[in-house]
Amino acid sequence: MHKKLIQIDLDGVLNNYDGHYEADKIASIKDGAFEFVQKLSNDFTLELFTVRDKQFCEMWLEKNNLSQFFEKVTNIKNPYASVFIDDRAINFDGNFNDIYEKIINFKPYWKNCSFIQ
Repeated sequence: MHKKLIQIDLDGVLNNYDGHYEADKIASIKDGAFEFVQKLSNDFTLELFTVRDKQFCEMWLEKNNLSQFFEKVTNIKNPYASVFIDDRAINFDGNFNDIYEKIINFKPYWKNCSFIQ
């Protein structure tokens, strides 16, 4: 059976990213991320989509027991992906006026979290 592909962003989705990017450090795994990825992997092919160094991310996946669920780590958006999961995405709903307002008012969810100063 052919599974649909989902690309999942690392920072802000699977980890506790707070907006402070460090090339040599990846934040800890977010609560519930393991179970979420495990569940998705039953029905979908998963790719980790990130701008970070591929080998560094592969080590993070291994450390957090997630590597078994991902087909690969990439920084290339796959045109065949059925879904992209990203904390900085806006879903286009066909209405340009609405999308403009969404862009103007956009904040990733973690900017509203209590740990952000």
